[in-house]
Amino acid sequence: MNQQTATDYLQTLSHCMLTTEVTDRQGTKLPLDDGADQAVQMILETRASSKKIMLAGNGGSSAVVSHVQNDLCKAVGVRALVFTEQPLLTAFANDEGYGSVFEKPIDLWAESGDLLFTVSSSGKSENIIRGLKSSENLGCKTITLSGFGEDNPSRRIGDLNFYVKSNEYGYVETSHAALLHFITDRAKAIIAADQKTGVA
Repeated sequence: MNQQTATDYLQTLSHCMLTTEVTDRQGTKLPLDDGADQAVQMILETRASSKKIMLAGNGGSSAVVSHVQNDLCKAVGVRALVFTEQPLLTAFANDEGYGSVFEKPIDLWAESGDLLFTVSSSGKSENIIRGLKSSENLGCKTITLSGFGEDNPSRRIGDLNFYVKSNEYGYVETSHAALLHFITDRAKAIIAADQKTGVA
């Protein structure tokens, strides 16, 4: 990495983005464009049914999901929330263990038909897996974004799973952020087009 040029880095990043793998719950591979379109439709369906979107991530991925929450609320017009409010997060972490910090609020707020996005570079953080399983038990739809190991557990749990083939945080996190920006921008564009034609 220390001998790599900016051009080298960006070329590798572009390759990581364009080779992102998408699978469904059964492990069936989908073209990237089809997977992204499905994610957009899941957002639009959640909005149309007046349900909400929840987002979870740790560290850099937490920053990514906070940005996405902002875009979903402001640009897409769908109710969205993240679980990063410090007093509550630290209360759950202190009293129940850090593995509970997404599971517990999901148990409190999730309803059947809601949508959960998880963003995790490793795809195997305990709190992410527990959050996914809790939302599944409550009848929520799930979309995962992960990287690192191809056999990470996140991509075997979600209804739709995006996997970036890299072990570098920078490549994985940036790929996740760019993909989610496309998805929210696409949802916004569809809503705007529908409003112009009187559909929405």
